Amino acid sequence: MRPIWITAGVAVLALSAAGLAQAPVAPYDSLESWGEALFFDTDLSANRTESCASCHSPDLAFTDPRETQAGRAVSIGDDGVSLGDRNAPTAAYARFSPAFHRTDMGKWKGGQFHDGRAATLADQAKGPPLNPIEMGMPDEAAVAARLWDNPRYLATMTALKGPQTATDPLAAYDAMAEAIAAFEATDSFAPFDSKYDRFLRGEEKLSDEEELGRLLFFSNQFTNCNICHQLNRGPLEEEETFSNYEYHNIGTPANVQARAVNGVSADHVDRGLLDNPNISDPAQAGKFKVPTLRNVAVTGPYMHNGVFADLRTVVLFYNKYNSRRPERQINPETGQPFGPPEVPENISLTELETGPALDDKRIDAIVAFLETLTDKRYEPLLRDR
Repeated sequence: MRPIWITAGVAVLALSAAGLAQAPVAPYDSLESWGEALFFDTDLSANRTESCASCHSPDLAFTDPRETQAGRAVSIGDDGVSLGDRNAPTAAYARFSPAFHRTDMGKWKGGQFHDGRAATLADQAKGPPLNPIEMGMPDEAAVAARLWDNPRYLATMTALKGPQTATDPLAAYDAMAEAIAAFEATDSFAPFDSKYDRFLRGEEKLSDEEELGRLLFFSNQFTNCNICHQLNRGPLEEEETFSNYEYHNIGTPANVQARAVNGVSADHVDRGLLDNPNISDPAQAGKFKVPTLRNVAVTGPYMHNGVFADLRTVVLFYNKYNSRRPERQINPETGQPFGPPEVPENISLTELETGPALDDKRIDAIVAFLETLTDKRYEPLLRDR
């Protein structure tokens, strides 16, 4: 007979089939601390092999460190076979993306995932456990059963979210998602202690190359990177997340290497924002959320599909829009021209064609500046590359 769990204040008393009482189980003292436990718990996946941290490892700036047949462009599922079609975005600084909404200017903004289909962090946390190629659980009830099997989880959800979470699978599932979101909203995910932040506080100086890159990044004459990659108003604002959280089609090519091994048809088109179930406007096809540039130097591969391995390649890809030189149209990772846009419509040429072509010195300077956005704990990864 399965044990019966009885809520008693802030503890849960387990009564075994023989009726013998076990010691009360102390709950976690906050949603944040419970969320941390959930974030690393592989029991919430079908085969008990995958957790949130599998695709969002704190050792690699909350991205996926695992190698697959497609490199690290996409992630492998709990079944050990399934591969996704999009790159796992960093969970660092994710709390700053506003809830998915349409602005007064008619632009879609915010949300989670590359296409904003989860309005909030808690909504995002509900997705992977039920995704058949991720954690692979069949439904919310199956996840709730795993939660209830853990005495401390049961004690926590009843103490912090109410007794209904001990019997209602959807209430339990919502409590789990809320707790994971609470953990992801802690300063562990957003310390703002990079070299750039220390520079802003007067604690450290940028090198000449880094300073040149900073000036170029915020320049309205040379690059206009900050059109999309700046949230706050001024170039010296603290707690800048380097994203306006809007959606753009920048002409990213399909990742044909990933699709050669992940089972997705080579002629499949990832429509980005248009694949968000809340969006039906064809003008949104090919648009993806502008990502944060925090930790960008250590969170490759890049773009929504991981098509570029190196950060310098990304800068060169942007630069190709402003250069007519044939050699600037070449992807250095393949030795071939950059692939055609997966979605050739709706490309944000106004934002992309922003100024003169950059020479190698300025390209390298921008990369050097982007490296200064690396959280202090990940700076050793810059030296290990």
